[in-house]
Amino acid sequence: METELITRLSIPYKAIPAAGLHGVSLQKLPGNISKLVRGYQEAEMIVHSFQPDVFFSTGGYLSVPVALAARHVPSVVFIPDIEPGLALKVLMKYADRILTSTAESGQFIRRKSKVTLCGYPLRKEVTRWKKDAARRELALTDALPVLLVFGGSKGAQSINRALYPLLPDFLKAAQVVHISGSDNYQETQQNAQTLPDTLKKRYHLFPYLHETMGAALAAADLAVCRAGASTLGELPFFNLPAILVPYPHAWHYQKNNADHLANSGAAVILRDEDMANSLRPTVLDLLYDPQRLQTMQTAMRSLATPDAAQKIGQIVMETGMKKKKQKGAAA
Repeated sequence: METELITRLSIPYKAIPAAGLHGVSLQKLPGNISKLVRGYQEAEMIVHSFQPDVFFSTGGYLSVPVALAARHVPSVVFIPDIEPGLALKVLMKYADRILTSTAESGQFIRRKSKVTLCGYPLRKEVTRWKKDAARRELALTDALPVLLVFGGSKGAQSINRALYPLLPDFLKAAQVVHISGSDNYQETQQNAQTLPDTLKKRYHLFPYLHETMGAALAAADLAVCRAGASTLGELPFFNLPAILVPYPHAWHYQKNNADHLANSGAAVILRDEDMANSLRPTVLDLLYDPQRLQTMQTAMRSLATPDAAQKIGQIVMETGMKKKKQKGAAA
């Protein structure tokens, strides 16, 4: 999916083969190892040709062969989730700088002197939106609150399907902006056709939002979503209270992220398997309690780090300058 997203931004992009090893069956393991070896070989050619001044990684198995190929290049790793994944746990042992989204990540890092708390970075295209302009962009009114429902970058099927039977109740209380994910869009469209005509105009369905995702976040009064790393930046920036449903197959990492927001009073956590019984009362209780929503907004605002991207960029640049200085000294 990153291929489409990055090329939309006209950023030069090269792909390499790679595959994960953690939790992989014995049958798939040899093939995945072979992909990593080929990925390393291709990454070496890219690094040799590109001659980078700095290597920047946010983890994932794809970063491992590149990190090996760039092992002599000054490096910066950024931990987007609170707990680093397996690849990051390896990479940060050798990194020149380690950057984190929250202070809580420090408990997973031994090399404290290398750590800088930066917050989670957001693109300018996301942060430029204000509530009034965002609601005009999405054809929303101020007459009713706005409930935003979305999954990760590919959507969340279990959230979508939990939402379907509840939509009539939610649409009586609020406008709903629903980002279903491209894979689930057709099914979600079909469900929307069953809505009463009086409620359809309050329902705003999208398969995916690119440049206007910031508008959806800015327009909303309450979100229902997963607890991926981006929620640590996006929800606080827009002071957006949330009902977080950690992805069950990434429970450990997303649960830590959700706990961080919930323990601050900014969010409520629902387990994926509890949505059928708990999603309706949880959403409606919050929508009909503006004072509690206001308290959650204030708590979410206290977690915002609007200058995170600038901090990270500055540190990456400073680290990259080391190579140039070393070359100059050697000459």
